[in-house]
Amino acid sequence: MRAAVLFGPNDLRVVDKPVPEPGPGEVLVKVAMCGTCGTDLKLQTHPFPNQPPFGQFTPGHEWSGTVAKLGDTVDELAIGDRVAIEAHHGCGRCENCVLGMYTACLNYGNLAKGHRASGMTADGGFAEYAVHHVSSLYRLPNSLTWEDAVLVTTAGTSLYGLDAIGGYVAGQSVVVIGPGPVGLMTVQACKALGASPVVLVGTRRGRLALGARLGADCVIDATTSDAVSSVRGVTGGFGADLVIEASGAMPAPQQAVEMVKRGGKILFLGFYPGPVTLDLSSAIRDDVTLYTTRGEGANAVKRALSLAAQGKIRGRELVTHHFPLEAIQEGFRVVRERDGDPIKVVFVP
Repeated sequence: MRAAVLFGPNDLRVVDKPVPEPGPGEVLVKVAMCGTCGTDLKLQTHPFPNQPPFGQFTPGHEWSGTVAKLGDTVDELAIGDRVAIEAHHGCGRCENCVLGMYTACLNYGNLAKGHRASGMTADGGFAEYAVHHVSSLYRLPNSLTWEDAVLVTTAGTSLYGLDAIGGYVAGQSVVVIGPGPVGLMTVQACKALGASPVVLVGTRRGRLALGARLGADCVIDATTSDAVSSVRGVTGGFGADLVIEASGAMPAPQQAVEMVKRGGKILFLGFYPGPVTLDLSSAIRDDVTLYTTRGEGANAVKRALSLAAQGKIRGRELVTHHFPLEAIQEGFRVVRERDGDPIKVVFVP
């Protein structure tokens, strides 16, 4: 098969590679589409813990496709089924996995104990075929496209975070900082769960306009107005019940502290390029609760698929660029340089 292999920092080449064989409990999937995200950029430059070595590793953790072969003991799926994925498959034996926190598996990266994170600690979807555990695959409803399937992993990140903060956001004011793929899916998830108003804060007008089309009740352009004052104005001066930081921008955590109301909650979904600074004493004085989550735990992708099938979240509108797998270097150039303001770039083997 043809597969992208990381040979060194930012040296991703499409080469011939053996088609993987599914083991017990695993499924071989013919990849239809694989999306990109900021993690794919980071691991190309600075390898993640337990990442396979240069010259062997195929990244890509937002993929979907068609079941091609079943490993021993697999009877939950059939050959020909269209599937979406969760990137993480926990070991299933540690305390965190038992609690549904498999993105925080205590055996993270330990293949011998059963953990795998597709495209991060094991080969992923920038290839014609990929293997994944059956428990991390979901049959794709007929109404959903491959683009929708690629984005349900992103939506799962939002829903897992909302689950961690209690999930009950109906009637609450929610601010989402960052109109990237995670932020835009979070806006939709919050609307689907009854939050009101849902406010989206960002710096790029085109993305803010898309956020409004996807359901944001109010959008705030942080380049033309003071975001904190604007949020306070929308929320009657009190601040938001919940602020979700999805941008990964260095100043955003402090903005979140200033935007949230007394007794409110802040959920951090973004990854940052370095240590951040925020007034923790202010958060403590105001009895603000801080949450972090990683990825799409607690079966969140299954719930995201349900919401997508109901038409309550839409993924395909975030896909702005399609590239063949052979053009993977050009696709990542577009991502790195933000050429044409890409939101979600996908590769088709």
